[in-house]
Amino acid sequence: MPRNFLNESQAAWLETVNDFMDNEITVEYVRKCDFERRYPYEAYEKIAKQGWLGILIPESEGGSGGDIFDYSLMAEGLGKFGFDFACSVLVPTFTAMNIIKYGTVEQKARYVKPFIHGQIRFSVSISEPDAGSDAANTKTHARQEENGDWVVNGSKLWCSGAAAKDTVIAMLVRTGREDKHNDLSVLLIPNDTQGLEIRKLPTLSRHATGTTEIFLQDVRVPADALLGEVGQGWQIITEHLELERCAVAAAYVGNAQEAVNNANRYAHQRIQFGKPIYEFQVLKHMLAENQTRVDAARLLCYRAAQMKADNLPAARETSMAKLYGSETLKQCALDGMQILGGYANLPEGDMERYLRESIQSTIGGGTSQIQRTIIAKSMRLPA
Repeated sequence: MPRNFLNESQAAWLETVNDFMDNEITVEYVRKCDFERRYPYEAYEKIAKQGWLGILIPESEGGSGGDIFDYSLMAEGLGKFGFDFACSVLVPTFTAMNIIKYGTVEQKARYVKPFIHGQIRFSVSISEPDAGSDAANTKTHARQEENGDWVVNGSKLWCSGAAAKDTVIAMLVRTGREDKHNDLSVLLIPNDTQGLEIRKLPTLSRHATGTTEIFLQDVRVPADALLGEVGQGWQIITEHLELERCAVAAAYVGNAQEAVNNANRYAHQRIQFGKPIYEFQVLKHMLAENQTRVDAARLLCYRAAQMKADNLPAARETSMAKLYGSETLKQCALDGMQILGGYANLPEGDMERYLRESIQSTIGGGTSQIQRTIIAKSMRLPA
């Protein structure tokens, strides 16, 4: 497909990631991890060996010093065969960047290079049973004892990748009772900490990376587990979500494009009534409409990524990219199911997996309704 809205270097980078997915990871591997509900450890190690985990990390910290546009292009390529696979790389990076911005010298030394080399992973834990879209309603509480240790009690929900080995969880907790937003903090908690129980949930999507619920009973972590300052949690998580929405939007685009490509290939190969079903106008128009949606979603994503790369305010634009990208993936996968017919219901058709993951894409990282609310808020006229 045309890439004339990318410069030569950007187009080459995206092509590199796509080729890596085709030849080094393969759709068969991604499909197998989904079918077996198995974390893609082997692929994660391959990506780490490429140095791609450090793309956003400054050179002074051992990374490549790239920007969010470079990262979004990688996310688009990694999302090609399903967002769940891309999630295994994207989710850890968001927390790594929080540590780059808010971490102490000691925290950076402890976590950043091991992350770049693939030795550790990160997960982020925001939601709770009573705090989903209303994330600031967090009730999981951390109190600090006289020796500086934090003791955490509560439960968290929908924590992607938290059960994978060697994972450190960036957890939003309440460290005060007075203010809904300003009494929140972030603690870095290794997932093998005593008193921490993690259960992988049998969800419709995220079969490989995994979505979990977490129970904390007198979980004790040292004083230096605090990321940033006490009460800075809401600021950290808000900035985290902008980066997340920009990157996941790109991954949705990559998967939506593959859904259209998959349906298009099948429509050209499938013979009915003596000709390829692509020749029926109703299917040609369906594919044309979906390719238009994908291109529009891609451009919204690139705009948001460029604004973030230029350090411009982009809450509205990242929400637009996330909203339209997720809804586009869902529509393309749904239409792909219709075009592939009965074959679409088989795992080897891949489309049923794309559809399952598309349902989650309109919920995770902020629902489509929340994205519309953010966009509408930016449109409010002055009083």
